[in-house]
Amino acid sequence: QVQLVESGGGLVQPGGSLRLSCAASRSLFSFNDMGWFRQAAGKEREFVAGIKIGSFYADSVKGRFTISRDNAKNTVNLQMNSLKPEDTAVYYCYVNWGLRSRDWGQGTQVTVSS
Repeated sequence: QVQLVESGGGLVQPGGSLRLSCAASRSLFSFNDMGWFRQAAGKEREFVAGIKIGSFYADSVKGRFTISRDNAKNTVNLQMNSLKPEDTAVYYCYVNWGLRSRDWGQGTQVTVSS
């Protein structure tokens, strides 16, 4: 099992920015891919962004969010710009590894409100 620790959530006004980080307990090179999901109150968890060699995004965040990886720090980051109230959710980091294994972080709350 992989331990993932997220940080960087908080309250921000519409149009503002936040940067989320996810620190993994082992090298990012041991994972097939990694990224972020989110879950708003009363809704199902949905994919946000992922990174392997290249990066990929949900249509709802393209052009506003950027995912990156820091291999030296075993960290995956999500830079979120031009935030909207509908981005409000608990954001979860994930990693896929092995044949079909996936681990999740504990989640970090992002609230976009004036």
